[in-house]
Amino acid sequence: MAEPIRDDRWLYRAIFVVVAGVLLFLRLLPVGDLPGRVPAPDLLLCVTFAWALRRPEYVPPLLVAAVFLVEDLLTLRPPGLWTLAVVLGTEFLRGRAVLVRDVSFLLEWAIVAVVMTAATLATRVVLAVAFVPQPGVEQGLVLLVLTALAYPLAAFVSHRGLGVRKPATGEVDALGRRL
Repeated sequence: MAEPIRDDRWLYRAIFVVVAGVLLFLRLLPVGDLPGRVPAPDLLLCVTFAWALRRPEYVPPLLVAAVFLVEDLLTLRPPGLWTLAVVLGTEFLRGRAVLVRDVSFLLEWAIVAVVMTAATLATRVVLAVAFVPQPGVEQGLVLLVLTALAYPLAAFVSHRGLGVRKPATGEVDALGRRL
């Protein structure tokens, strides 16, 4: 008989929302929030960029915007600024997903680190132009470095734990469309 067409996009979109919810919950827990402590890396950004490079259809722009807007509101950041930077970074990576498919992981990691740096610098510049108080440059730099260093962990967990992997060259989905 005919087999039903299996499309996992909606399942993985729901998994992304659950992962984002768990990471936001962990980020909002009031543990070790003392001045002078090393900030925790932005794991949600790492997961989003890893998924955007591996399976861009799992993280559509509106979903990314909704998740990061909720994060902006819950973490009391200026609403929409970081969201815009992340959506633009995600779209940049989405456009290069086919090119990054065949490169080494170190080059992928470097590309993601450059996009993270650009997003961070863009938001800092906009906040500086608007005279909005922001954390010191040292703290922002430490957060950026730790987030870039956490990307391999997010990519590994996404690949091994959640099955979000790069499509093979010539791979097609259930409907016969090239991935």
